[in-house]
Amino acid sequence: MSGGGGGEEDQHLPGVSSASGSAAGTAGGRATPEMKRSAVRSLIQRYFHQLQSGCGNAQCSNANCASSGKVAPMTPNEVAARALQLFSQDAQLCEASTSATSSPQDVDMLSPNDSSSSSSGSSTSTITSASTTTTTSRQSQSTPAAVVVAVSSPNLVQSVPPLDLAGAEPSSGDSEPCTPTLPPVQSLDANSLMALYEQCRAADSYDRICHAIGDVFSSVDRLSKSFIRSAEPAASSSLQELLANPPEALNKEQLRTLEGEHDKDEDSTQQEEEQSESAEVTANATAAADVESEAEPEEEDDDVPMAHTTEGTSDEDPTQSSDTLVDLSGLRRVQRLLFGCQTRAITDKLTSSVIQLADWVHYLRPDWEKVIHCLVICFDLATNTNNSVVDMDYLDRVLPKLCHAAAAMPVPAQARLARIWAAHCADQLHSLVAACQQQITLQVLLDEESMRENGSIISITKVLKIVFYANILASELERPSCRAPLEDRTEAATASGSAAVEDDLFAYNSVLQPHMPKFAEDQLEKALQVSAIDCRKPLIPLEEFYNEALSENIQMHHDYLSYKTLALESEIGSGHTNYFSFMLYAFILTPSTKVDALYYDSRMRMYSERYTSLYSILNNFGQEGQDGTPRPDLKLTVRRDQLINDALIGLEMVAMSNPKDLKKQLVVEFVGEQGIDEGGVSKEFFQLIVEEIFNPAFGMFIQQEETNNMWFNATPFENGAQFTLIGIIIGLAIYNNVILAVNFPMVVYRKLMGYCGTFADLSDWSPTLHKSLKAMMDYQGQDMEEVFDQTFKISYSDVFGDMVEHELVPNGKDVLVGQHNKELFVNLYSDFLLNTNIQQQFNAFRKGFEMVTDESPLKLLFRPEEIEMLVCGSREFDFVELENSTVYEGGYTEESQYIQDFWSIVHAMPNEAKHKLLEFTTGSARVPVGGLKCLRLLITRHGPDSDRLPTSHTCFNVLLLPEYSSRDKLEERLMKAINYSKGFGML
Repeated sequence: MSGGGGGEEDQHLPGVSSASGSAAGTAGGRATPEMKRSAVRSLIQRYFHQLQSGCGNAQCSNANCASSGKVAPMTPNEVAARALQLFSQDAQLCEASTSATSSPQDVDMLSPNDSSSSSSGSSTSTITSASTTTTTSRQSQSTPAAVVVAVSSPNLVQSVPPLDLAGAEPSSGDSEPCTPTLPPVQSLDANSLMALYEQCRAADSYDRICHAIGDVFSSVDRLSKSFIRSAEPAASSSLQELLANPPEALNKEQLRTLEGEHDKDEDSTQQEEEQSESAEVTANATAAADVESEAEPEEEDDDVPMAHTTEGTSDEDPTQSSDTLVDLSGLRRVQRLLFGCQTRAITDKLTSSVIQLADWVHYLRPDWEKVIHCLVICFDLATNTNNSVVDMDYLDRVLPKLCHAAAAMPVPAQARLARIWAAHCADQLHSLVAACQQQITLQVLLDEESMRENGSIISITKVLKIVFYANILASELERPSCRAPLEDRTEAATASGSAAVEDDLFAYNSVLQPHMPKFAEDQLEKALQVSAIDCRKPLIPLEEFYNEALSENIQMHHDYLSYKTLALESEIGSGHTNYFSFMLYAFILTPSTKVDALYYDSRMRMYSERYTSLYSILNNFGQEGQDGTPRPDLKLTVRRDQLINDALIGLEMVAMSNPKDLKKQLVVEFVGEQGIDEGGVSKEFFQLIVEEIFNPAFGMFIQQEETNNMWFNATPFENGAQFTLIGIIIGLAIYNNVILAVNFPMVVYRKLMGYCGTFADLSDWSPTLHKSLKAMMDYQGQDMEEVFDQTFKISYSDVFGDMVEHELVPNGKDVLVGQHNKELFVNLYSDFLLNTNIQQQFNAFRKGFEMVTDESPLKLLFRPEEIEMLVCGSREFDFVELENSTVYEGGYTEESQYIQDFWSIVHAMPNEAKHKLLEFTTGSARVPVGGLKCLRLLITRHGPDSDRLPTSHTCFNVLLLPEYSSRDKLEERLMKAINYSKGFGML
């Protein structure tokens, strides 16, 4: 099982398809979950029998078959562990002979229900995990040698008795008493484990602690009862422990605790354990229902109930609880003790036991509430390290297995794990992120070609998503969320539209358009009811979730195809898929990689629109009315002296007639110029039109003196349609991969993502105002009315510099701001400035923006700060990176003295000249996302020494540089070229 995509659960279990096709399903039919579980159990039985008794073929060469003579003597516990390992590896199975398979000497492996029901009517002895050495010996003396080993789901090793039967022949006819060994350990806590360690150290023998660790850490049931947060003995505190928990379903062991059954004598205890096995029929039925999730896509896992909720009725949603009974402080003391000792046998046993436990969870999907308890313990052991050799060895071997197990959990269980980590393990989240990133990087370096199909990378990425949301929950959140509900957006759009319906020329409803396909919706975000945008200052910077190695080697065009395949399967209603796309886990991708994904999406849509238009042209060829034939591109013909009018009129005609044409490739032609637009002409067009549109003299935007940011004019000269056209221009720039010189405050990008502006957004909108309101919020004196003398009437300046007054509440001029209403005042003030006052203008702007970007994965991939980088470019301006990424042609090389002189001149330029050089060579003075290292500049020789100026092909980032006779002439010609260049021509 690779763990990939939403179809992880639908993949074949190891060995099922190859070794037991008949057990996995009926002929011509689909295997049910019960049949899959039966096939798994049957295969493990066969591996166990093969290791114990062999296949009966004296010539067998299988190294994992007892008949070959190559299998070393093992105890039943070791045989069971080896059988599980062979099952997970899909190892070879021998074809057993008839006599071998029907022999009464076989060692059968039954489920708890089978062992419980058959033990009462059979003379075969049954050895369970709770059997004592005395009982085992007595049964061995009075019955044949056939041994039935009870295997209870979810863990094989937990039910096999830790009996030392090495050297015994289970298939012999003579039955001898079993060698007495240590009794099985049902649970552990920090104090008992540390005491046991001290005893073992004093005796210079660590067999007992290894035995205890193996019994507990390999069993979900036993580990879920271990390391309980309690200072009293478990027997005396069980009732208090149950009453202290929030109301939830009680399992049968807890019910028996409340009934006082722990006071039974030793004989009745054995009878109770036998009865508990039959009582687990219901629990197994519930677990079988959980296995059905294997046949469901991951996106629907949030509908799968957590197992413990089926045993009782509880009104509380377990995913909303962050409570855990794990004794984390005691667990960390144990971790320091065990990993700090000099005996590797302890950590080796712990490692192998946790791996067994993780494998069982991954394949058999037991009670998820118990699994969560176990995962909290195991992940904490894996991340609470001090970077020693032992710690890192445990981390490297165990973490991928734990991630496989955690990734297999349904969404409600993952949400609960995220809440527990946020509430109780916030101090370990950074270590967990670093550990996961290290494992992903290691796997990428080992498997660059098929990393998108690497099950370990996929599972660790899914766990990193849980950590991502745990980090958000552990941070200071903006509550209530500033996300604008869809109903509010609809009402706002209706209200603003009714006030100026005559100005709305475009038949487009931005609220009702699908901005994200259903398959791409983040189910974990929905379950937790939290978003990264709700967090202003995360506990761990979100940039630390980027994985550079994965982003550089991901081959985004392949990942984008997987994304489109998932979208297609979602549209046709396919519930099963083997595809996985990192685009659905965008937090791990660097912004430059996400830009590549957006580029591929835009180009695919452009090609689709182009082919549709060409097909229409061919289909209508020779018919009348050819004037209405659609163009394969979006062409704008503009005059430099009438740039705004020509551009807005052209876009208005397209948006009114057929908005889908906006998704065609943009081609710009300047009247009277010979330039052919291969990208460079469009860059200059956007640069020029942005300079004019955002000119305060145009009256649509105002420039805030304190921050130099542009903001919407609350009383514009133009109507709402003009703001819609400006939104279209910003959307076209993103769609055509062009960076703009636009200085918006961050709140604009948050509002484009569907969020409202709040008091926190004032910090970069108007730092002085934010500081004043913050001082008001922090003031605790009772004389606030006298000190601030502020009412609910505010004033602000319009585009002409005149003061405009506004009352935040009715009769606001008579309402003083005091301690009882200061928060209301701040919220209303912020809402008015950032939302209400410019609502009509911004709604029109957003409509135009979404007319271009509504079908793109923009909101899926980018956060607001990343969209700002996408629009405005990176703030990193490092020409050393540009030098390192530049390539040369025509005789120039990196070692040429002429090229070295060129870069020495460039590095000595002031920043303004560097911006001009960048604009001269690329068509834009902005740095692309990811920095100048992502810009591929080509410098080619353009003839020998002459008086010609350097020229460029901005469409292809090519600088044509003549080989001047001296360094001084090179500098003089270069500076003149970048200072006086304007327009396009044919060379």
